[in-house]
Amino acid sequence: MQPHDAVVTLWFVNVSDPAAVLNAGPKADRGFGRKYLALMNPSWPISVFGEFPLNRSVSASKGEFYIAGYPGVTVVQTFLEEMTVLSELPTKLLNSIEARDVYAFAENGDTGFGGIAHWQGGELRRSFCARRDRVYEDVGLPEPFEAPLWAGQATGINLPFEPIDLVREADTHWLGIDISADGPDLSVVGYAVDGRKEPRLSTPRPPRSVSDMVESASTKLGLNPATRAYDDYEEAPDDARLDRAGQAWADAKALAKSARRSLRAFGETVKDKLRHTDRG
Repeated sequence: MQPHDAVVTLWFVNVSDPAAVLNAGPKADRGFGRKYLALMNPSWPISVFGEFPLNRSVSASKGEFYIAGYPGVTVVQTFLEEMTVLSELPTKLLNSIEARDVYAFAENGDTGFGGIAHWQGGELRRSFCARRDRVYEDVGLPEPFEAPLWAGQATGINLPFEPIDLVREADTHWLGIDISADGPDLSVVGYAVDGRKEPRLSTPRPPRSVSDMVESASTKLGLNPATRAYDDYEEAPDDARLDRAGQAWADAKALAKSARRSLRAFGETVKDKLRHTDRG
């Protein structure tokens, strides 16, 4: 990450209690994010690369968006170059969702840069963006939750706090919930707009258990009550029918046992040949 780059997270809030929405554990909808990005830039090649908790994952990288649309709350995280002043966020991004309140948080862990901003009714109420040794922007009056940080010990020209710590305090107070890994899962979908292909996921078939093999064999023999389509012994006495069923079931078990022995023997043969090959 370059010195003036930042990961920016925006929260578009249209409810009075966003914490209640987030604490309910809502799930992200992949379709919502696709539509959001297509409206922002129809020429982007959009691909999905995963669904995961925002607060337990690495931050978005260049060409990536983490998005979720919850009831009354939308979150968008992305990577922006040359972003040191949140009041100058791209208009298209800032106005991408109509909201009563918009909260923005910016971080660069390499430099210690941190930024917070709050728009209410489209008007910027507060923005503070800084590194420990440099303030890039200070707009509006400090919020009450900032007071303990400002009361810290200042050294020379340095701020009395780490700006990233201010980001942590701001998201907790503005959203009413802990956004760190200690808080509830915040489900988001990860999208790429840099032309990469979506990962292809394949689920391996689980190995068949011996009980499955026995059940399959009994079904083929017509002895599974749930699947039997005919009964060759309908007119036979009950005892005779049970004897035949028991014998067939035993035969099926023996078949499965024999198959296991054959597989073990084959494995031993292969191992033995490999040992002789190594000696040669």
